Amino acid sequence: MAMLYNEGPIPVSTLNSWVKPESVREKEEAYGKLRKMHIIVEKEGQLSLDKTFQDNFRMALTGGGNHRSFGVPCTTEDKRKVDLQFLDGYATKQWEAILHFMVGTRNDIQPGSGVIQLLLKGGLMEKPANGGQPEITQAGFSFLLQDANAQLWTLLLQYLDMAEELRMDSVEVLHFLMMLGSLELGQDYSKETLTPTQKHMLEDLREYGIVYSLKTSSQRFYPTRLATSLTSEAASLRSASAGFNTALSKGGGEGFVIIETNYRVYAYTDSPLQIAVLSLFTRLSARYPNMVAGRISRQSVRTAIKMGITADQIIDYLTVHAHSQLRRNNPILPPTVVDQIRLWQIEGERMKPTPGYLLKEFTTTAEYDAVCKYAEELGVLVWKNNQKRSFFVTRYEQVAEFIRRRTAQASKKQG
Repeated sequence: MAMLYNEGPIPVSTLNSWVKPESVREKEEAYGKLRKMHIIVEKEGQLSLDKTFQDNFRMALTGGGNHRSFGVPCTTEDKRKVDLQFLDGYATKQWEAILHFMVGTRNDIQPGSGVIQLLLKGGLMEKPANGGQPEITQAGFSFLLQDANAQLWTLLLQYLDMAEELRMDSVEVLHFLMMLGSLELGQDYSKETLTPTQKHMLEDLREYGIVYSLKTSSQRFYPTRLATSLTSEAASLRSASAGFNTALSKGGGEGFVIIETNYRVYAYTDSPLQIAVLSLFTRLSARYPNMVAGRISRQSVRTAIKMGITADQIIDYLTVHAHSQLRRNNPILPPTVVDQIRLWQIEGERMKPTPGYLLKEFTTTAEYDAVCKYAEELGVLVWKNNQKRSFFVTRYEQVAEFIRRRTAQASKKQG
């Protein structure tokens, strides 16, 4: 910032004098990053900002030019102006619709085809072999464990990857996302100055609850809390999304699950979404106005594992959402429950079928040893039993050819 309005280069020694002695390491890291991005130019012991970067950064800060880095607020009054409460409710409703779809629960709002395609492309959901509705994957369950902003960026990065497929310039897509992060919550902005790509993005982002617009033909849009926290630092990001995450859980918050040593589970929440997530690995047996009760069993865990959910993910979910009463314990979850969940997963991994061929009934030990060694060198040997002179291979053709050659050579010697 000190260099921004300095027309000439600055000696490196002068810049070094601005840095505290104990911050030399941070200074070198900062210089390194600026050099890699070609923001600073070093020549003959002097540093200067890249001229193009300097001009555009000045313009962005002062509002000059026609770059519109911070959007263009509407100059006319909106007859149907919306407040922050409405925007938070809209964002929550749209985002919750996506999460409900992922866990397979009914919801009044169904995500559009663009959102579903994004979930499939990102590997968060997959279509079953026999057709039907997409199902959540292991990556999708990990996605549910993240906070709202981390989830949002996961989808937006996938959206960025799909930019070329959607016939959009990826640089322009990223630029527009950065612009949304700098907008003011509650302010309405004009669509008239947006490019065709940005207008197309607005329609997609409406489905995620990132922006609100009354209808497609409307010439104004409002950024929601999801948009304005896109480019915030980590601490601000958490505080900005705190209300949004609370709204999603509808009172469940981060500490609403109690699990006992007898595998009984009590969840103090009325959120259909949180209840649906719990039902992925818990057999729920009772539901009250503000609580559900159930039990983690071998069958419920095995069902979750078949869906691609791992034991560690189940344990992580229970730990993250553990009730404050459980958090007094160390460890938080009962060790017997944690160990048993992992054991139930291992049960399904004890036997793994491997297609192949069993070779046995060799005439001599020498013949068995030679063929077995050849199979091992090929990398197709899976199992062997030297006492019974038998072994198992994944491929047979080359081994069979080797046996035929040995038999032919033995016949010639005998002849």
